[in-house]
Amino acid sequence: MTRYLAAAVLTVALTSGCSGSSLDHDLPPAVPGSESKAGLAWWSRAAMDAYLRWNAWTEARSGFVAMFARDGHPVYATVAGYADITDQTPLTLDTRMRFASMTKPVTAVAAHILLEEGKLGLDDPVERYIPAMANARVATSHTRGADGAFPTEPADPIPTVRHLLMFSSGVGPGMTGPSDLARHWKEHGLRSTRTGSLAERVDRIAQLPLFEQPATRWRYGGSADVLARVIEVAAGEPFGEFVVRRILRPLGMSSTSFLPAEAGRSELARVYTQNEAGDLVLAEPGVDAEDWTPGGSGLVSTAPDYMRFALMLWNRGEYDGTRILAEETVSEMTRLHVPSGVLAAQELDGEGLEGLGWGLGLSVVADSESTPFSDRDGDFWWGGYYGTTFFVSPESGLVGVILSQNQPGPRSDLPIALYVAQALAFAGL
Repeated sequence: MTRYLAAAVLTVALTSGCSGSSLDHDLPPAVPGSESKAGLAWWSRAAMDAYLRWNAWTEARSGFVAMFARDGHPVYATVAGYADITDQTPLTLDTRMRFASMTKPVTAVAAHILLEEGKLGLDDPVERYIPAMANARVATSHTRGADGAFPTEPADPIPTVRHLLMFSSGVGPGMTGPSDLARHWKEHGLRSTRTGSLAERVDRIAQLPLFEQPATRWRYGGSADVLARVIEVAAGEPFGEFVVRRILRPLGMSSTSFLPAEAGRSELARVYTQNEAGDLVLAEPGVDAEDWTPGGSGLVSTAPDYMRFALMLWNRGEYDGTRILAEETVSEMTRLHVPSGVLAAQELDGEGLEGLGWGLGLSVVADSESTPFSDRDGDFWWGGYYGTTFFVSPESGLVGVILSQNQPGPRSDLPIALYVAQALAFAGL
C-alpha cells in the first residue's frame, strides 16, 4: 500500500480545504466515563480528507463516509461526495447505505447469543433446526451425468452450526467457476425468485447438492443465510425481529434495519457503477426481495450505527454499559478457526487472499505481513458488495468503518480508496 499512501499524502498539497472532516457526532465511548488518550495525527486526517475528496471529485466513486475510533473512543470522521449526484445531495455522516455482506458479522453475533443461552450448540446438526437438510448429499462431480442428474454421496460429516459459522458447510454457490452445478444453484438458489420467506428459500436450497464435504473448504456461499434460518427456529421468532430485539435496539442502532420496501428507499444513498467508458452511472442493485431477511446481506445502516456494533466487538461484547456477548464468546468468535483459503476462487485453483483466515462469522488476519492491507495479526473485519468495510484491531486499538456505494461491474476497478483510508488511519497512530 506504500505507493497509494504516498499518493494520498501528495493530494494534501494539491487540494485546498478539508470540508466535511472532524464531523460532530453524539457517539459515546465504548466504556462509559473513560477518557480519550489520543486521536489520529493531523497529517493522517488531512491526507485522508484530501484523498477521499479527490476520488469523489474525479468521480472514481460517488462519495465516501469514514469513521474511526481509538481505544474505544470515536476520534475522527470525514465525508466526501454525494448521496445522489444528479440531485447534488451531499453525503452526510448519517446517510443510510446498503451494507450487504456486513450483515454477516451481525448474524454471527446473533448465533453466539443463542449459543451462550444454550439454545444452540456449535456441533448441533443443522437438520435439527431445518429438517429439509436431513440426508444432505454432496456432489462428487460438478457436471451432470448422462441422466441429467449430479452424482452424489452422503455428507460426511453432516453439516453443523459450526460449519455454517466457519463458512465450510458446502452450501453454495460462492466464488466458483462456471459449471453445471453452479448454474443449477443459480437457477434454484436463495435469490432465484423475488418472493419467498427465509424458511421457504432455505428449504429450497436444502434439496440441492452441496459443493464439497463439510469442513473441507471455506466457501463464500449461503452459509450465513442458512444460519439465519437456524437462528429463527432456535429463538422461536423471525430472524429480523431477533436481530432488532437483541442487537440493534440494545446497541442504539436506530438507523439500522433490513432493506425497506421500494417506497422507503428514497432516503438511501444511490448506488453507482462504471459504464463502458469508465464513467459513473446509476446502478440497478441486484434482486431486492422485500419479504425475507437474509443472514448474509440486506442490512442498511450508517457509519455511526455500525461503529456502535464494531466498538461492542472491540470491547469484547459490551458497548456503553450494554453487554451483548460474554468476553470469552467474542474471543472464541474472533479466534483463527480457518487458517487460510478465505476468498479463494473455488474450482479455479485459488488459494485465497494471502494472510487472511476466518473465525466464527468474520475474517481474521492470520499473517499481517502477507495481506495487501494495513493491519495487525489478530485484526478482524469484513466488507460488503457495494464498497463498504469495517475492521477492529485489538493490538492497536483502532476501529474503522469506511463506506461507499458502488456496484462492481466489468468496468469497475477495485475499491482501493477504502483501504488507502485504512492505511492512513493506521499510519496516523
